Amino acid sequence: MKKIFLKFFKIILVLVLLIIIVGGIVYYNSVNYKTYNLGIDRSSFLNVKTDADIDKLAVELVSQMTFKEKVDQMYAEKMTQAPKMLVNFMVKNRFPHVYAGGNERLKIPPWVLSDGPRGARVMDKSVNGVTTFPVAMARGASWDVELEERINEVIAIEMRANGTNYAATPCINLLRHPAWGRSQETYGEDPYLLGEFGVAAVNGIQRHNVMACPKHFALNSIENSRWVVDVELDERTLHEVYLPHFKKTVQKGKPASIMSAYNLVRGEYCGNNKELLTDILRNDWGFQGFVSSDWVNGVYDGVASVKAGLDVEMPWQNAYSYDNLTEGIEAGEITEKDIDKLVLNSLGTRLKYAFAEDRMDYSVDLIANKEHVELAKITAEESMVLLKNVNTTLPFSNKINKKIAVIGKLANTVNTGDHGSSDSTPPYVITPYQGIKNYQGSFGNEVILNDGSNIESAKKLAAEVDEVIVVVGYTFEDEGEYMILSRDRMVASAEAGKAIGEKGVGGDRESLKLHYDEEQLISSLAEINSNMAVVYIGGSAVDMSNWENQVPAILFAWYSGMEGGNALANILYGKVNPSGKLPFSIAKNEKDYPPFNPYTNKITYGYYHGYTLFDKENIAVAYPFGFGLSYTDYEYSNLVVQTKSIDQNGTVVMSVDVKNSGETAGKEIVEVYIGFKNSSVYRPVKLLKGFKKVLLGAGETKTVSFEILANDLAWYNPNNKSWQVENMQYEIYVGGSSIAEDLLKDTFFIEESQIANIK
Repeated sequence: MKKIFLKFFKIILVLVLLIIIVGGIVYYNSVNYKTYNLGIDRSSFLNVKTDADIDKLAVELVSQMTFKEKVDQMYAEKMTQAPKMLVNFMVKNRFPHVYAGGNERLKIPPWVLSDGPRGARVMDKSVNGVTTFPVAMARGASWDVELEERINEVIAIEMRANGTNYAATPCINLLRHPAWGRSQETYGEDPYLLGEFGVAAVNGIQRHNVMACPKHFALNSIENSRWVVDVELDERTLHEVYLPHFKKTVQKGKPASIMSAYNLVRGEYCGNNKELLTDILRNDWGFQGFVSSDWVNGVYDGVASVKAGLDVEMPWQNAYSYDNLTEGIEAGEITEKDIDKLVLNSLGTRLKYAFAEDRMDYSVDLIANKEHVELAKITAEESMVLLKNVNTTLPFSNKINKKIAVIGKLANTVNTGDHGSSDSTPPYVITPYQGIKNYQGSFGNEVILNDGSNIESAKKLAAEVDEVIVVVGYTFEDEGEYMILSRDRMVASAEAGKAIGEKGVGGDRESLKLHYDEEQLISSLAEINSNMAVVYIGGSAVDMSNWENQVPAILFAWYSGMEGGNALANILYGKVNPSGKLPFSIAKNEKDYPPFNPYTNKITYGYYHGYTLFDKENIAVAYPFGFGLSYTDYEYSNLVVQTKSIDQNGTVVMSVDVKNSGETAGKEIVEVYIGFKNSSVYRPVKLLKGFKKVLLGAGETKTVSFEILANDLAWYNPNNKSWQVENMQYEIYVGGSSIAEDLLKDTFFIEESQIANIK
């Protein structure tokens, strides 16, 4: 018996040692993995000097590749590299470098991806954190495209310094419903706003020789069923509502890449949807880059995806396996020339970036430097939206000898957004409490933190202080990318119409209300101290109906990045005048939004949503699209339409005077909408067609001008698949929000009725 025990013990010991050794090897190789030079060896290609030379080189290189080498260009890494990713996530909390497309024999450098809506996702081993900005929705609330371009320049610089050259950003999917979990990654509910920000993001990224990749193409506006949901819609809804922002970003931004979506559209997965990837994207819009799949579950049928025009499967080789593609060729479904075409799309694009004249120094010293961090703070300040301010509760006074209470479970929580692909690791995060404490340090005022878990304790504190700041909202556990590994469970949930099994992390919100304990906290404190402001942390709209009327001030602070707490204090105490405006509408009743179920395998997207729906149905809203208060007042006057009649190729030129009638300098967002009251087809009451953010000193007046192309007012005729501009009178609305009573009005006329083949 003793011998058997000893023998068994030895076996166990050997197995344990083996596990330790293998685990150690995996860990070492995963954490201390090699990094590669992403630049081209110019000495090997001395004759390559122009884009035409690069195109010829790409053709030549593909001709020299074996079939296996061609396929190796069509995915990032083999599944054997999975431990590298998993160990880095679990042990180092770091997204590792994922290399794609390298070929040592032919001297082709690899490219490597980094997500980046909030900051560089991939970090060099020597880097402890990157500049982390507010989420994209917050930046949409800034309505400042020049700022967005600067933000993405910083992100690109830090990507380069971290050894990456491909940015899986921006996300420009439309916010159809505020419960969408990934709403924080996009810029708002309006196609025009999305397109302007999409172009700005791409321009900023690619200025530093990083390839931009707008995503998710297309119709990805639901999260918990993203791998299985089939989206139905008509042609006009597709082309007028869900694609215009992608079209503008492609044609004006000229991104190197596009990422396909997980979902199906009219029965076809986006990853093998020829209508989207080839007919529309390449043939209609003239896209010249390459298409990559979304990660892991982005491609199911390799042969179908080749036929559809999907160039690269990410991150691992699965459907684009040698066997799958060989079988497709042998069956006559695809040819090797089809493979060549896809490889040329990606290789030709990547080589242009590899050969780019680029003398900028991308040292790791640039990462999270003083200038970049300051921009993160400015961005947070520009993004915050003041929704309510009764009796000028805000800004709070800057007196001494005050006691200030900062209350709520999020008051001192590191909370920069979801923990999915848009995550970013900053070197530090200033929480709301820390920011307010930092600000009040110069005044010597006492700032008291209370997490709100004991309402009686919080009420007692509120009764003793001069002002109360209640911080409420959401975290990555409530909303964001849906972190669930089981596709089968997602399928089961979609089929059942409800969550099956334990809910994953993040995802779509099943309610637009705050957590019950937070609503109770707000109501209880409002009875105690009227000098109170509610600060909301989150990525989209929230239903405030249970407590809104009880509080004097509400501020949307979003997920505000690494400097969010300092920015918040500057807004609350008047050092910075709030200038953000809502990039979406907030309904009075959740039922006023389009139908939404996070768990479904079928959904229909309608023509109207957001403010277009509320306008059309004459539904009163809590807070309209484009709304936001300031610590000063603005007056609009003298709307002048210089061109009252134009032809189909013409431009409407207009101007308006905007005056800061208060005593505080501020920034006003001037919004221009075009109305379609006289249309012979169904159209929105009005659509956003221009905006500018203008700095105005106290008492200052500026004339703000706009030019709007007639082509931008076209509707899509599905009968002849063309864009048409109607011969009719159009309305112009100009003001500080989308609400009708706040807008100046005028008209103009377009003389000719039709434009053929608008691209």
